[in-house]
Amino acid sequence: MTVIPTFVIDKIFSKIFRRQSKNYTVERNVGVFKDDQRTEKTYDDPVSMAIGEFGRWQAILTLILSLLNLPCTWHIFVLTFQGADTDFWCTPPPGVLHHISVDQWKNLSGVFSVSSTKTSPYDSCSYRDLNYEILLENNSYEELLKRNTQNDKIKMCNSWQFNTSEFGDTIISEWNLVCDRKELKNFAEMMFLMGVAFGGFFSGLVSDRFGRKKTLMASLIMQLTLGILVAICPWFELYMVLRFILGFVCVSIVFSGFVLCMELVGGKWLTIAGVLYLLPVPMSYIIISGIAYICRGWRLLQWCVTLPAVFFLVLHWFIPESPRWLLAMGKVEETKEVLIKASKINNNPLPANIDKILNQSISKFEINGKPKVRVSDLFRTKNIRKISLVLYILWFSLYLVYYGLVLNLSNIGGNIYVNTIISGLVEIPSILISVVILLKMGRRLPLCITMVAGGIACLFTTIIPSDTEKWVSLSLVMAGKFSVSSANVIMPLYTAELFPTVIRNLGVGTSNIPAGIALIMVPYLWDLSSFSSVLPLMVLGIVSVIGGLSVLMLPETGNHLSDTLEEVEECISISNNAQKKYIDTISSNVPITQPEK
Repeated sequence: MTVIPTFVIDKIFSKIFRRQSKNYTVERNVGVFKDDQRTEKTYDDPVSMAIGEFGRWQAILTLILSLLNLPCTWHIFVLTFQGADTDFWCTPPPGVLHHISVDQWKNLSGVFSVSSTKTSPYDSCSYRDLNYEILLENNSYEELLKRNTQNDKIKMCNSWQFNTSEFGDTIISEWNLVCDRKELKNFAEMMFLMGVAFGGFFSGLVSDRFGRKKTLMASLIMQLTLGILVAICPWFELYMVLRFILGFVCVSIVFSGFVLCMELVGGKWLTIAGVLYLLPVPMSYIIISGIAYICRGWRLLQWCVTLPAVFFLVLHWFIPESPRWLLAMGKVEETKEVLIKASKINNNPLPANIDKILNQSISKFEINGKPKVRVSDLFRTKNIRKISLVLYILWFSLYLVYYGLVLNLSNIGGNIYVNTIISGLVEIPSILISVVILLKMGRRLPLCITMVAGGIACLFTTIIPSDTEKWVSLSLVMAGKFSVSSANVIMPLYTAELFPTVIRNLGVGTSNIPAGIALIMVPYLWDLSSFSSVLPLMVLGIVSVIGGLSVLMLPETGNHLSDTLEEVEECISISNNAQKKYIDTISSNVPITQPEK
């Protein structure tokens, strides 16, 4: 492996970020800005003013934080392989398979209902109760196939054998999650997703109260511990409990890392860093497909997706607390310490009056000590209440559609390993394109278009003829996932910008409750195919369109992070007044004149 010298990396970074500070002439001896043309509005974002909107420090931290998505996504997706459906049959009496093969045993013992048009599939839950050893000693296999079976006694199976050639041992084969226990597999997946729902809410409370870093590191330790416990779990009931708690901490890691990532940057880099933070998610689909192909057996696979988290424990000594959160808590000295370290790495000296800037900035929080984070803050004012309620609709719609497609790849048809890789490859360009779209078009319109387009693609799959080639339906599904994947990276970014710093993690966390409800429904979504084969994708299409149209009720944010509820109200009020004035001008046919120079 080639090692890149440190001076080469420094040279690359210095070229990339030189433009960031070229507008400022720095007096090296004094350490102040000599040509500072920024207005009073800059004080709204003292962090970006002090260290720049983006530099070497933010780039390194954004990259490291984004990698946290890898093990979290693996834990979400791993049940696709750990609980994969495989062929199974009733366990034959001892010695029977010495005379015949498994397929022949299934033909002899299987229960088939024959109609005038077709024969139903083999029933793996029951068998013909006969003395097979004596029958096979006195008759050939072909002769037994011709015997009269009308008077045979049918008995329910109490043990099974499984085909482990493709996935190895699964939780289904280990705990016999078939026949009357079949729904327990969906319940196991639902328990993890339920943990995601509750975890998003409570981690938001904890993170806004105690800080992003503490929440992140505590969750990382718990994730590693729980992942190991799952791998050695002896009982299915304990497995479900551990998966529930694991879902709880995984979403805490993702959300705490995302909010921390967003609060390190400013300006247009809110868009770029927020979107690229989720880039490892589709990469993790591709990686886990390879891991699952090599590591057959659910316990071995669990070890493989858990142990890499050990490397992230060193982040305790490298990841800082969010300077915006520290400032919101009134911790000026701790904020200054973080900014000093950042300024050294960015090679961007702090302003001489940094103490004055920070002290003036905390006055807008209007607090004495730490603010009390309350759920009622999400509904205190008219505009924040509207934002919260519409976002709940959006998160429910998006998660149902996105994970309805991702976690049901095996139901779409084809090879699950190939489908997973294609799914990841489709999502990567979708995320990259989202960066350009968001910088040019804002948040609201792209989110609306991508969700509506994804819904339409899903609806198209329901009207194509049933005799059409399978790849046509798969292509439409992947087109829908391409579009919805773009919405999936826009949504967290948009949500984080809509909520102020004092309740940002709480806002993102509570939005995860309706998202969690959608996730709980995902394992049962494809059960609708028993009524109609097109019904699952029809539901996804309709929900996606409704969610996309509801976006139009939200305001645009414009690369800005508000710190207080009052700022949110002020920004929305200014935006609404400007829009109303423009509409009144157009409707009255008064020409819009340019101001005199």
